[in-house]
Amino acid sequence: MLRLHYNLEKVSMGLVVAIIVAASIGGIVEIAPLFTIDETVEIPEDMRPHTPLELAGREIYIREGCYACHSQMVRSLADELDRYGPYSLAAESAYDHPMLWGSKRTGPDLARLGEKYSDDWHTAHLIDPRSVVPASIMPAYPWLMRPLDTEILSDQLAVLATLGVPYGPEMIEAAVADALGQSQPDTDGGDAVRERYGEGVPVRAFDGDPSRLTEMDAVVAYLQALGTLTNAPYATTVELTQ
Repeated sequence: MLRLHYNLEKVSMGLVVAIIVAASIGGIVEIAPLFTIDETVEIPEDMRPHTPLELAGREIYIREGCYACHSQMVRSLADELDRYGPYSLAAESAYDHPMLWGSKRTGPDLARLGEKYSDDWHTAHLIDPRSVVPASIMPAYPWLMRPLDTEILSDQLAVLATLGVPYGPEMIEAAVADALGQSQPDTDGGDAVRERYGEGVPVRAFDGDPSRLTEMDAVVAYLQALGTLTNAPYATTVELTQ
């Protein structure tokens, strides 16, 4: 076998063809299952899409490059389950475009971050990470206190709807109002968000000030939603332990 490989290296075109064949086989093995993903990935009945405010926060999370240091995929390894919680299911990312699984962990995995810390903690952490985690090497993001631009939210929901995310016409039309409403508890806007996205959706001033809508509101709302869009991972864990 080694002699065959040695002889093949002497014929440049033969080596190129062999590389293409080997790469093609590997590509097919990885790509082929995606054509049956609709049949193999079952979306849980209680799965909800991100609210407009959470979606805006997700876009800022991508813009700031947070995915470069934080993964969003708990693997089925004992130490990860002990640290982060139930392993990630493919269905949890069914509405994500793009998915943010990642593999780089300069910082901890965030797949189960939702409601683990308070909104005040997240706000302080993003403004000055070392104020709450002295050994942190995360950069500060004080500019997130600036006003949130909601101009293209409706268009974003409309595009995602064409990709299969269950945003109805009413959700798309009310995207800007819902983004504001989710940050204003005890208002008609907040009630409207719950009606469209479910009673379990958190409605509160994520940055601590309900009189304004900031990028901080959006990012904290997104972080608090991670791992909370469905109870399926927790149900799966219970089934496996019984």
